[in-house]
Amino acid sequence: MPLPRINPTRTGAWERLGAHYQQLKDKSLRDLFSEDPERAERFSIEWNSFLLDYSKNRIDAGTMELLEELARECGLEQAMEAYFSGEPINETEGRAVLHMALRAEAGDGFHLDGVDLYGEVSRVRKQMQAFSGEIISGKRTGYTGKAFTDVVNIGIGGSDLGPVMVTEALKYYRNHLRLHFMSNVDGDHVHDILHGLNPETTLFVIVSKSFTTQETLSNALTARAWFLQHTSHENVGAHFAAVSTNTDKIGEFGIAPENVFPMWDWVGGRFSLWSAVGLSICLSIGYEHFSNLLRGARDMDRHFRSAPLGENLPVVLGLLSLWYNNFFGAETEAVIPYSQYLHRLPAYLQQGVMESNGKSVDRDGHRVPYQTGTIIWGEPGTNSQHAFFQLIHQGTKLIPADFIGFRHSLFGDLEHHHKLMANFFAQTEALMNGKPEDEVRQELQARGVSGPALDRLAPFKVFEGNNPTNTLLIDRLSPETLGALIALYEHKIFVQGILWNIFSYDQWGVELGKELANTILRELEDSKFGRHDASTLQLLQYFNR
Repeated sequence: MPLPRINPTRTGAWERLGAHYQQLKDKSLRDLFSEDPERAERFSIEWNSFLLDYSKNRIDAGTMELLEELARECGLEQAMEAYFSGEPINETEGRAVLHMALRAEAGDGFHLDGVDLYGEVSRVRKQMQAFSGEIISGKRTGYTGKAFTDVVNIGIGGSDLGPVMVTEALKYYRNHLRLHFMSNVDGDHVHDILHGLNPETTLFVIVSKSFTTQETLSNALTARAWFLQHTSHENVGAHFAAVSTNTDKIGEFGIAPENVFPMWDWVGGRFSLWSAVGLSICLSIGYEHFSNLLRGARDMDRHFRSAPLGENLPVVLGLLSLWYNNFFGAETEAVIPYSQYLHRLPAYLQQGVMESNGKSVDRDGHRVPYQTGTIIWGEPGTNSQHAFFQLIHQGTKLIPADFIGFRHSLFGDLEHHHKLMANFFAQTEALMNGKPEDEVRQELQARGVSGPALDRLAPFKVFEGNNPTNTLLIDRLSPETLGALIALYEHKIFVQGILWNIFSYDQWGVELGKELANTILRELEDSKFGRHDASTLQLLQYFNR
């Protein structure tokens, strides 16, 4: 069952949405709330320990009806069945997209070519559980018999961003092991990490499906060379593990077979943290917490697959994203978590969203005549309020934003948490309501400002408001809720890609730069430059002189 091939702009729903947009685009959120006393309840979804309040969006009931109609006309429900059924929806690479199987339970029914994937996935989970348990407990030691104190994850892209984000997010649940992440091929970055490590107590986890990725292999070889400055090659096996499929290369490197964890081609890198790619997560927080992370994601999978479109968290967020991207012309979305633990979430979502849906060719190979993808950015609150919120409040760009907050803090410091959450609630209210000129003038007059000074100052203090936000209010940050949150955004990506009629699960756009880099690397090593544009040639010659 291939994915549908439907140009969304040629559907009846799209045409009706265009007319609806013209009627709604200048309407204020203040007016929409005044007209509907039940608006907040109408545009909210409560699921498990999540509350999504999307009432502060420039929509009405008709908007959501038309967006759901568009989803049906674009075959979203049919596509969801293909997604969960293991159809090769990554058509340009001929692969299924089944990261959901990585967090499945027995009997969930994830099959590929007629084979139930649970058995294979379960075996790897047990391997991860045993390995991480022995490292954490000190049962498995380094070459001098000392327990491990540090773990270095060597990977890039999905082999780095997911594990980094999750281990940072779940620091509250971490054990004694110190985690380090070596991703950039920048030698200064690599040597800075190595400088503070003890080779007797350091474990390296190399994550690369092919074991040939330039950045990862270069960093792994540098780490091994550093390690061999202190001991012999026979001890490499005790200090290096690999998540890969290239057994020949792994063997040449010196990694013991029992320290090798498999990867599968039906899992894209940016959706792989649930697999052995998450071994560093497992080492950081222990297998029980890692299992709870999977459980939370699994719950969201089931919600996405079964909930009606209008009550479906990923569907609603995906539809709203299209509404702003394709009708209001918004090019970016901000993600603002009010938890310092989630400071890496926007960077993680940048890869997930922009590598998936940054496509300009539809599923028939034709250039799309409409906008796809969104630029994702953000930082934690309240830091972000003192950085870029000025632009959101008083700038010229429309920037829809997701606010993510938690009802309960982890350390139970109510004074701090109340201050944090007061800002969380205040910002979405301010972005919605703004401050009109008559209120500004009244405030200034109350402070004794009048006449020309009042006229001169008032325009600078006006907030137009009408800025859309989604509010995700979650009980507390835990492995389960983090797993559900990540899966929520994964499925939102799927919804967007289906509606835009693009393939979300390939990433050919990263290949050209890699190919050119390999050519230029050889030229730099030989000091002989081939054919380049005048700018690139000048830069190479300047670098090499």
